[in-house]
Amino acid sequence: MKLIVTRDYESLSKAAAEMVRKEIEKKKDTVLGLATGSTPIGMYNELIRMHREEGLDFSRVVTFNLDEYVGIGYDDPNSYHYYMNANFFDHININKNNVHIPDGNSENMEESCRLYDELIEKKGGIDLQILGIGANGHIGFNEPGEELYVGTCVVNLDERTIKDNSRFFKSIDDVPTKAITMGIGSIMKARKIILLASGKNKREAIKRLVEGKKVTTRLPASFLLLHPDVTVIVDEEAYGISR
Repeated sequence: MKLIVTRDYESLSKAAAEMVRKEIEKKKDTVLGLATGSTPIGMYNELIRMHREEGLDFSRVVTFNLDEYVGIGYDDPNSYHYYMNANFFDHININKNNVHIPDGNSENMEESCRLYDELIEKKGGIDLQILGIGANGHIGFNEPGEELYVGTCVVNLDERTIKDNSRFFKSIDDVPTKAITMGIGSIMKARKIILLASGKNKREAIKRLVEGKKVTTRLPASFLLLHPDVTVIVDEEAYGISR
């Protein structure tokens, strides 16, 4: 596991975007695994700038998102379908047929999960997976618990996750309690992984990850310690450096 500590969020975002750029320039039809939440937005903004000002070409790029809430419409501003279009896809030259996001409204969720993993394999697997990390150590929506799913699955959201995500909703009562997410096994199949963390509220989880010597379902991110190519990019606040 490689650790990069940047001065601030802007530097973190630029470092992550540069790594994505290198993957795309190396392989035009690269398969990207993408994350949502507040942390990746700066990276997406920088990639949009690279596209507009430097001609970074997304026309052959294929994307798979980590997760989606269960039970809210794609046009809901809090859905991850909406988030990805508003914050990234609508501003680059990606072919929307190459964009894949889990279906949180499927009538057969089990089948939908299975088909999602099969489609990733059909596309050759994920070349570069972008991850955030929850304050409780979750990656995707794989929450701490007694056991973790291997493949894409429907999960119950942890109380802390619901509370953390309530800032995006009018009320905590509006936050969905279930989500569909790539499982730990799905994530670990990616050839390369970048995990991003910014801010003091991620400090405990990052400390447990980078100093950890054990893998535990109580810290889902700890499974990344078993992956051969993981880069963790954090800003000084997340790492615990105060100026």
